[in-house]
Amino acid sequence: MARLRFPGRLSVLLLASAVAIPVGAQQPSTAAQPQDNPPSVSQPSPNPSNAPAKEGFWGRVNPFARKKWVHRQIDPLKDRLNELDEVNAKNARDIQDVDARAQAGIRKAQSTADAANQTATAAGQQAQLANSTAAAASNHVDHLNGTVNGLDQYKQVNAIEIPFRGGQPALSKDAKAQLDQLAASVAGRKGYILEIDAHSPGNGSAGIQNSERLAESVKRYLLTEHQIPVYRMHAVALGNAIDQANATDENGKPARIRTSSVSIRLMENSLAAQETAPPQGVASSNGAERP
Repeated sequence: MARLRFPGRLSVLLLASAVAIPVGAQQPSTAAQPQDNPPSVSQPSPNPSNAPAKEGFWGRVNPFARKKWVHRQIDPLKDRLNELDEVNAKNARDIQDVDARAQAGIRKAQSTADAANQTATAAGQQAQLANSTAAAASNHVDHLNGTVNGLDQYKQVNAIEIPFRGGQPALSKDAKAQLDQLAASVAGRKGYILEIDAHSPGNGSAGIQNSERLAESVKRYLLTEHQIPVYRMHAVALGNAIDQANATDENGKPARIRTSSVSIRLMENSLAAQETAPPQGVASSNGAERP
């Protein structure tokens, strides 16, 4: 019984194999059948950039082009770029801070320099003012020195000689005219004095007393007629004394006083001469005008 069943089962398997072979042979023809059909119209690519799809060795999309892989490759670069941006930003802030501090320092230094210039300018002005004050003080001192030195400096402006006849103290008409002209020349003037020397031919005390009367006659006339102050008239009675300048006559012999006369010299102070014009010359006893 067992031997009869085995051939039966074997025949069934053979029959199934025979049927399956034609079916397997038909599948390649069925797969190749679309090649005989005309190509269908290709659908537009979903890629908006129309870029060709990356295919790998096996005809599939390249796994390296996937987004996750790209992100994994780009993220470190982005982090590095962000770090560089932060460094650049920090450097920019540091540069701006340094520039701001530098500008503030420059402004402060400029303000200090301006203040120093103003101080120097003020000091220069004060120095100039001090120099001007010192120069003015020096000029004032020089003026005072000149005033002090010129207090007793007198120069002769002119001189006249009044003769007296017979030794009498009476003034003649010509003598009064000379005195009037002298008084007119000193009217309104300052800083002058009159030196009056009286001579008489008498010997000893008699000559001195007589010459004194002559000098008093001249002083009295100038005081009463022309109001010339007494302190401006300095008189001396010389009698028959002769000064050393006129010790000899024109012939070389010892000079002698032969007539009574009064010599008057107008002396003017040097300071008064700077402020006012010197008195006009008056006529001498012989009619000539003396300087």
